[in-house]
Amino acid sequence: MAIRMPRIIQARKILKRSLSNGSTTPASMDIPKGYFAIYVGDQEKKRFVVSVSLLSEPTFQELLHQAEEEFGYNHPMGGLTIPCSEDVFTDLASGLGAF
Repeated sequence: MAIRMPRIIQARKILKRSLSNGSTTPASMDIPKGYFAIYVGDQEKKRFVVSVSLLSEPTFQELLHQAEEEFGYNHPMGGLTIPCSEDVFTDLASGLGAF
């Protein structure tokens, strides 16, 4: 039984290209298990990777509620966007041990 290796190799390359969308590392691949990415900032958005334990904190839930009111489910960065300044968020997240 012969296996056609060139077709397998070609299929693997096509799959790798479609998964990475042209980049070498998809953005979702650099997030460890138990964490998620969010975008924060007034003008320029900065990406933060924070622990999922933050989701149970009432102060963070208030930020999520504000994000829902401002953006609904259509976030301009393609991920969760929090409508507050970077300084406010880093103070809040540091106090809650999110980093």
